[in-house]
Amino acid sequence: MIILGIDPGTLVTGYGVIETSGKSGVLQLVEYGTIESKRIATLADRLRVIFERLSAVLERTSPDAVAIESAFYHKNVQSTLKLGHARGVAMLASMLKDVPPAEYAPREIKRAVVGNGNASKDQVEFMVRSLLGLKPADKKLPDAYDALAVAITHAARCSNARRSTGRTSAKNWKQFVEANPGRIKK
Repeated sequence: MIILGIDPGTLVTGYGVIETSGKSGVLQLVEYGTIESKRIATLADRLRVIFERLSAVLERTSPDAVAIESAFYHKNVQSTLKLGHARGVAMLASMLKDVPPAEYAPREIKRAVVGNGNASKDQVEFMVRSLLGLKPADKKLPDAYDALAVAITHAARCSNARRSTGRTSAKNWKQFVEANPGRIKK
């Protein structure tokens, strides 16, 4: 299954595409990056750029699933509204390719990837690197790692849904790694 994860933002939108293979659920990186629109003056033009570039990623990678980080609330209402615009554009791009997006809250993503819903961005990045075998030289903006974390969360949720009822799930990443040493790239 090919999964596109999206971390929406009007200045920087992160995206990450992974592939899960077979019953083993091994994660493989397809591509990741950011869509930057900081230098674009109007919100409407930024949204157009986000839509066009996400549409190109969808066309290029043909994902089976799309996962997007759900909205969280800022103290600044304007920031929250702008984030909503970026999320809407990402959802529209996904829906026009007939791939309805799944949504995950930031705490849920951190809990799925790190095992702690209050994890820092550095902890999320570290686990994403570990799970996908990325070297420190592959440094990208944090938004790209956040998008990969969204995709990994979706892969984990899909994997859990496919498991037979007789199997127990790990409560955290330490338990998961101990129970599945062959699924972690080193």
